[in-house]
Amino acid sequence: MKQFEINCDMGEGIHNEDLLMPYIQSCNIACKGHAGNDKTMSLVVELATKYNVKIGAHPSYPDKVNFGRKTMIIEKNKLKNAIQNQINSLLKIIKEKGATLHHIKPHGALYNDLAKNNELASQFLESILPYKKTVKLYVPYNSVIEKKAKEKGFVIIYEAFADRNYNDDLSLVSRKNKEALITNKRAIFKHILEMLNEGKVTAISGNKITIKATTFCVHSDTENAVEIVKYLSLKKAGKSLL
Repeated sequence: MKQFEINCDMGEGIHNEDLLMPYIQSCNIACKGHAGNDKTMSLVVELATKYNVKIGAHPSYPDKVNFGRKTMIIEKNKLKNAIQNQINSLLKIIKEKGATLHHIKPHGALYNDLAKNNELASQFLESILPYKKTVKLYVPYNSVIEKKAKEKGFVIIYEAFADRNYNDDLSLVSRKNKEALITNKRAIFKHILEMLNEGKVTAISGNKITIKATTFCVHSDTENAVEIVKYLSLKKAGKSLL
């Protein structure tokens, strides 16, 4: 089995970080855009340091009301300032704790919009240009943000979602659809293995679509997230489980 990484979005008000952290390899910390504050960021950074988990910034549209899950029409400089303020607020705490920022992963609607919007992707990359030499960028395969980031010399890591179903265009099935989420831990592991070993994902249509990923996200607000990451951690370690 090829090696893979489990990542989780954290600091989003679920308060299960201490339960998840021992079983993951990287975390994406909400930094005041859709969720989070100095206290939550500090707590997650401390836990990540304790468990040797890679730390990522998880910037969003500045929209706590909708948890960053709705597209915003926002002026270019306002978005740039929002993204940089979020990342810098986390960086300040990271430096205070003697830790290191490993990556940036956009959140929610921003993540989805960056996958298909050329202008927005260019704006976002301009916003994170100050971090280009030291920080990696988590991106979905065959997306606009992937192509533009590679053109501009960003170091990218392909990410896919362990607990979400896909459409044929590699967009995520809408959360309004009852089949959007995958919660069965064995089905999730099978989902990951298909992407890793075959370079394919079975879309909700039943079609097999080409995909690449080495890091797989389990959302911390998925109802059985702790059970899922425990199971995946054991499978990563080569344990045979029923």
